Amino acid sequence: MRTRELHPKFGVIVEDIDLRGVSADHLFPDIRAAFEEHSALLFKLQTFDGQTHIKLAELFGPIENREAMASGRDIEFEIPEVSNQEGDGVFDSDSLRTLDLQANMLWHTDSTFLPVPALVNILTAEIVPPTGGETELASTRVGWEDMPDDLRDKFREAILWHRLSHSRSKISAELAAQTKMTRWPDRPWKAIWPNPINGREALYIASHAFAIEGLGHQEGQMLIEEAIEYCTQPHYVYTHHWEPGDVLIWDERAVLHRGQPWDYTKPRKLKSICCS
Repeated sequence: MRTRELHPKFGVIVEDIDLRGVSADHLFPDIRAAFEEHSALLFKLQTFDGQTHIKLAELFGPIENREAMASGRDIEFEIPEVSNQEGDGVFDSDSLRTLDLQANMLWHTDSTFLPVPALVNILTAEIVPPTGGETELASTRVGWEDMPDDLRDKFREAILWHRLSHSRSKISAELAAQTKMTRWPDRPWKAIWPNPINGREALYIASHAFAIEGLGHQEGQMLIEEAIEYCTQPHYVYTHHWEPGDVLIWDERAVLHRGQPWDYTKPRKLKSICCS
């Protein structure tokens, strides 16, 4: 499997692989090894329909079906869209759905507020606007390795509490109050996660993190923001300019991500599957 650098500090571009041909015993072991080592993988020029998307996701692990998880019963999985498209047009730029897209422009890790955290996100582009709408990644493994000791010491044994409505409240109180945002109980996770294969540690943090156990609210929030700001300094960030057929995969245990704005009169459609 041939690769080249995605970012000087993390990630690789995987070349000359058609993801439709990947199976448990053909190419996937190499893909999984690269995922554990580099945290982010980019595949270009893919013919990537829903069946291929689901098939690849299932190789990583159980697919995250939030509707089934929330209801406690079987609900058929539908591939989530990150999109402003509605029918033949787009939805209003001031709608709650647009505000939810804007909340994804905060640095975050998917699913930290769920009872089962995500391992991986597999994101693909179907429709891209002429400009804007990029996805940015930052390695919290690299950020943690470089972080000054005085800040590291505050997170070494820390427990962070996560709440989806907390991140949404930074955008809109009305958005944060929606049932879809408030249906998940607050979730505590250790701040530092070692990779089970190579042992390299990463800071597990997100815009959903609202408190550090044992600290006052204001102090905890200031530390969370300081750590995110450190890990997302410009020299740590990879900015992906989407083209149709791109498939971007990253390790949710070790990578922060965010979207970038675009002209909301232009359609944009990405499709995302998370696995645990």
